[in-house]
Amino acid sequence: MKENKIIQKTIAITGNPNSGKSTVFNALTGLSQKTGNFPGVTVERHIGSFRYNNIQQGIKADFKIIDLPGTYSVYPKSLDESETAKVLLQKPEVAEFDILLLIADATNMRRSLALCTQVMDLGHQVVLVVNMIDLLDSSRQTLDTDLLSQKLGIPVIALSAKENKGIQQLKSVLATYNEQSNKKIFIPQDKQAETFDYFDWVKANSETVEQSNKNQQSETIERFKKIDDLLNGVLKINSEFKSFSWTRKLDYWFTHRIFGFLIFIFILAAMFQAIFAWAEYPMDLIDGWFTQLSNFVANVLPPSYFSDLISQGIIPGLGGILMFIPQITLLFTFIAILEDTGYMARVSFIMDRLMRGLGINGRSVIPLISGVACAVPAIMSARTIKNYKERLITILITPLMSCSARLPVYILLIAIAIPEIQIFGFINAKGLILLALYLVGFLAAIFSALLLRTIIKSKERSYFIMELPIYRKPKFNVVLQTIFEKVKIFVIDVGKVIIAIAIVLWFMASFGPPSRMEKVNQDAQLAVAEGQMDKSQADEFIQSEKLKNSYAGILGHAIEPVIAPLGFDWKIGIALITSFAAREVFVGTMATIYNTGDDDQTEKLQYVMKADINPRTGLPLFTIASSLALMLFYAFAMQCMSTIAVVKRETGGWKWPIIQFFYMGLLAYGAAFTAYQLMS
Repeated sequence: MKENKIIQKTIAITGNPNSGKSTVFNALTGLSQKTGNFPGVTVERHIGSFRYNNIQQGIKADFKIIDLPGTYSVYPKSLDESETAKVLLQKPEVAEFDILLLIADATNMRRSLALCTQVMDLGHQVVLVVNMIDLLDSSRQTLDTDLLSQKLGIPVIALSAKENKGIQQLKSVLATYNEQSNKKIFIPQDKQAETFDYFDWVKANSETVEQSNKNQQSETIERFKKIDDLLNGVLKINSEFKSFSWTRKLDYWFTHRIFGFLIFIFILAAMFQAIFAWAEYPMDLIDGWFTQLSNFVANVLPPSYFSDLISQGIIPGLGGILMFIPQITLLFTFIAILEDTGYMARVSFIMDRLMRGLGINGRSVIPLISGVACAVPAIMSARTIKNYKERLITILITPLMSCSARLPVYILLIAIAIPEIQIFGFINAKGLILLALYLVGFLAAIFSALLLRTIIKSKERSYFIMELPIYRKPKFNVVLQTIFEKVKIFVIDVGKVIIAIAIVLWFMASFGPPSRMEKVNQDAQLAVAEGQMDKSQADEFIQSEKLKNSYAGILGHAIEPVIAPLGFDWKIGIALITSFAAREVFVGTMATIYNTGDDDQTEKLQYVMKADINPRTGLPLFTIASSLALMLFYAFAMQCMSTIAVVKRETGGWKWPIIQFFYMGLLAYGAAFTAYQLMS
C-alpha cells in the first residue's frame, strides 16, 4: 500500500464576470456563496477549503481556496477589479497562491482567453477551467480541450459547475499539478523576446493612465490576433445552427424601449400579488404555533417576572417576525430566479437610458434591485461601477429601495389600514399598495440621484458596458440554496436583535418610577372601593396606566411632541427608536407594548392596534392617514445600523453616512407629515 503524500496548496480563482466563478468555488468547497446570472456578484474575497483523498494514487491534499472578484483584464478599472489586480500583480515567487484557477465561459472563449493569456504571461501557474460546457453543447459547438491544452501548455478542464460535472477531475488535476515553465503568449512587436519582461511592463502601464490606455489598446489588438490563432481548430461551430436563437428572440421583447419596461412592471406586480396571496396560509400556521407556545409557557411556568418575560415579551416579539418568513421566502425566490435566468442583466440594459440622465448608469440597477433583498450586500456590489461619482450616488440612494426588513412593517400596517377589496375580481388592493410602496422607494431613489448629480462634482468620464448573458433555465438547487442562506441570515440576525430588544422593552414597559407605579395601584383600588370599576376593569386599568407610566412610556411621551404632527403617539415613538437597530423590530416592539401573547397573536395585535384611540385627537390611532404616514416614514428613513456601517466602510469615512442619515431622515419626516396632513 502506498504511503499518502500530504500536499498543501493555495488556489486563487478568477475569471471574467458571469463566468461561474462563485459556482465553481461553491462546488469545490461546499460553501454557499451567492451566485447569479449577471456580472458583478462577487465583490470581495471569499476564502474556503477542501480536501482531496485518492487511496489508489496515494495522494492526500489540503487546499485553501480564494475566490477573487471577476475581472476582464489585469489592468483594473473598478474597485472590485483592483482587488484582483493586487493579487495577480505579485511576483510569482512571492504570490499568496500556488495555482491560479482561471474560469472561462465556454460560450465566450475568445474573451476569456484574453485574461488567461495575460496571467500566463505574468508567470503564474495556471489551470484553465472551461465552465458551462453544457451550454456550448446545446449551441452545437465543440471545444477540443486537449488541443487547447497542448497549444497553451497548461491543463485545461471542461466542466459544468452547476451540474457538478467535472469537479472530481478538477480536484485530481489540482492535486497532481506540477510546476512548469509557462509559454509566453504575447510579446509586443516592438520588444525583443530575450529582454522583454511582461510583468514589469504591466506594472509600468498600470501607473500612468494616458500611456496605459494607449499601450493597452495596442496590446489588446495584438493579443486577440494570437487568440484567434489559438482557437483555430480548437473551437468548431456548426454554421447551420443559429446559436442561442431563443436568447435573441426573447431579447427583442425584454430589451424593447417600451415593452421592456411594461414587462418589468408586470413581473413586479405579479410578484407582490403572489407575496400576499400565497403566503397567507403558512403565515397563519406559524402564527398559531407561536400563540400555542406563548399560552403553554404562561400556563406551565409559575407566575413570576421571568414567566411574563418569556410569554409576554420574547415569544410574541420573536413570533411577530418569524411569521413573515413565508413572504420573505417568496420575495427571495422571485429575485433568485430572475437573477439565475439572466433577466436581471436585461433590466440593467433597459434602465441605462433612464439612469444616464440621473448621473448614474445601467450597472447601478443591480445594487438598486439587490437592495430589495438587503442594502448591505447591494451597497457592496456597487464596487463594480467604475466611475467614482456614479458609484457614490448609487451607494447613497440604494437604501431607499424597500428591503426585506421593511416588508413586515408594510404588511402589518396594510392589514390594519387597507380593507379587503378585489379590483376586477382578482387584483388584491393590498398587493397594489405594497407594489406602490416599492415603486415609491424606487422613485425616491431616482429623484435623489437627480439632486445628488448636481451636488457631487467629478470630471471623470463615464461609460456603460455590460455583457448580456444567454438565458438559462434556473437551477432550482442553486435557487433553494440561495433562499435558505438568505432566510437563515434574516432569522439569525433578526432573532438576536429581537430577543435583546424584547428583553429591554419588556423591562422598560413593566417597570417605572416606584412612586408612579404605586399611585396607579392606589387609584385602581380606590375606584374598586367606590364601585366605579369591577375587578376585571381594574386589572385592565392597571395594565394600561402602568404602561403609560413605565420607563418606556416616559421615553415615548418625551418624543411625542416631535412625532405628533405625523399622527404618531408615544407607543409608535418607542417603536421608531428601537427599530433603528433594524426596521423589522417595529412589529416585535408593537407586539410587546400591546401585550398580545394570549390569543391569536397577529389577529389580536391587528385588532388592538385598530381599536387604539389617539387621546390627542379622539380618533383611532391607526387610520389610513396615520398608517400611510408611518409606512412612508419607514420607506425613506435610514433605520439600519448595518447599512450605516457598510456605507462608512465603502466611502472611507463618516462624512457620507452622516449626510445620508440626515437627508433620508428629513425625507421620511417630510413625506409622513405631508401624507398625514393631506389625508386627515
